[in-house]
Amino acid sequence: MIGYLRGRLAAKTPPRVALEVAGVGYELDMPLLSAARLPEVGSEVVLVTHHLVREDGAFLYGFLDEEERVLFRHLLRVSGVGPRVALAILSTFPVGDFVAIIHREDSRLLVRVPGVGKKTAERLVLELRDRLRDWHPGAPGVTPPVSAREEALTGLLALGYRREEAERLLARQESDLSSTELIRAALKLSLGQSP
Repeated sequence: MIGYLRGRLAAKTPPRVALEVAGVGYELDMPLLSAARLPEVGSEVVLVTHHLVREDGAFLYGFLDEEERVLFRHLLRVSGVGPRVALAILSTFPVGDFVAIIHREDSRLLVRVPGVGKKTAERLVLELRDRLRDWHPGAPGVTPPVSAREEALTGLLALGYRREEAERLLARQESDLSSTELIRAALKLSLGQSP
């Protein structure tokens, strides 16, 4: 089991980052909000990780702190929530905001997360309210979820694109894509590849 990695940030293409540790490159998927807070490529970083091994492969997820990783693991224990949905939740809400939503049992906000429908939102509240009872969110207010296009814009800015360029690339994409799909399509367009 890989618990954490310390190394040089080799690449940032949110939600995926590459970390070079002792000459070995590790690819990790991260929440977009966390990936946007990473330093410049080439900087040394420490990421706590969740290593998931399934029939179809081994997957590594990276987080900036232990609290975020613990919440990710709680989310994975909720029936019907896999790593993709858990990352989408952490890409939409900071930890404190998500905990505040669960404390208030406000499932209406959760349905705005890509991949979370009404039943899943209600299940999240039902299954997490006891597990997160002792968690105390840092801020009293809740940041409203952002759209997939806004998340993609944040991701492109984190990659070093100028705002005007990022907005131009996103304007040429279909409106029904997820934030991850928007970022990938924008990167392909930027590199002159066909989407």
